[in-house]
Amino acid sequence: MTGFLAQRLLQYILTLLAGSFAVFVATEFSPGTVASKILGPYAVQSQVDSLSARLRLNDPLIERYGRWLTTLAGLTDNPMAAKEVGLGLSDPRGPRYAGNLGFSLMLKEPVVDVLAGRIGYTILLTVCSIALIVPIAFGIGVWCGLKAGSLLDRVLSTLMAVLTALPEFAFAVGLTLVFVIWLGWLPGTSMMLPGVKWGMVSQLVMPTAVLVVASATYVARIVRASVVETRKRPFVRAAELKGLPPRVVVVQHVLRNALIAPVTVILLQVNWLLTGVVVVESIFAYPGVGSLLLQAALFGDIYLVQAFTLMALTVAVGTQFLGDLCYMALDPRIRVA
Repeated sequence: MTGFLAQRLLQYILTLLAGSFAVFVATEFSPGTVASKILGPYAVQSQVDSLSARLRLNDPLIERYGRWLTTLAGLTDNPMAAKEVGLGLSDPRGPRYAGNLGFSLMLKEPVVDVLAGRIGYTILLTVCSIALIVPIAFGIGVWCGLKAGSLLDRVLSTLMAVLTALPEFAFAVGLTLVFVIWLGWLPGTSMMLPGVKWGMVSQLVMPTAVLVVASATYVARIVRASVVETRKRPFVRAAELKGLPPRVVVVQHVLRNALIAPVTVILLQVNWLLTGVVVVESIFAYPGVGSLLLQAALFGDIYLVQAFTLMALTVAVGTQFLGDLCYMALDPRIRVA
């Protein structure tokens, strides 16, 4: 088991390094030079050339990536904060610290401070969504899997397929028409401002509902398929022929083995909820990192986009490692491999 975890951990570290290099290359070679993006569209060529020389942006790509990586690790100073560079940027933590992601060109603030002011709202939305997605998806998926072929199973399966195929923005518009414009039960925006007409909980309902429907229907279909497939396996048939109570067969034999595949899907949904909520947050004006990413992309804030992408990569790798731990708990063959 220790060897298995060590091997996986090494793979994930290498994946993070490879992914960070890909993120760095993608932002470095996006349209326009880095210096021109920092100075803005009205900078003259002499200013761009001068800044490129001061920040050593003309060095080979590998050297620039190495400096970026050591700055991120807190081993070297961030050159953008130096007074001689003349950008007027400052970081209260100083030019060198672990997790230094540079400065937001849009807000003229350290990226870590910008993300810190937004990530809490996205985590809140994610936690609320996951707290509803897991019981709803597993409840419907397990029930449909145990009652496969029944009329209600066919109706629910068809409905889940339709809702899974429906884009998030379309469902968000539909909910807004019904619960905001027609019934007037909920607010049309979720800016999470205290002291307004709608409470904080009411402002969370609409974006949470869109995410829950978009994710729970997909997960429920995976759970149903896994339960149906597991029930066909010989060890389940043998347990039934032994005369074990149906509850024991379902809990100890069907569910334990059927949950292995959906675990991956659930963890992928965590990654999607944390990093792929751009549409939902933008529609409802929710102050999370998703709407911030859209603003940064439209502005051309390469360092903020870079940091967000790196954060998404870290979440993806972390959820995969957590998935391996879940596999070990569900499948004894992995623990003794």
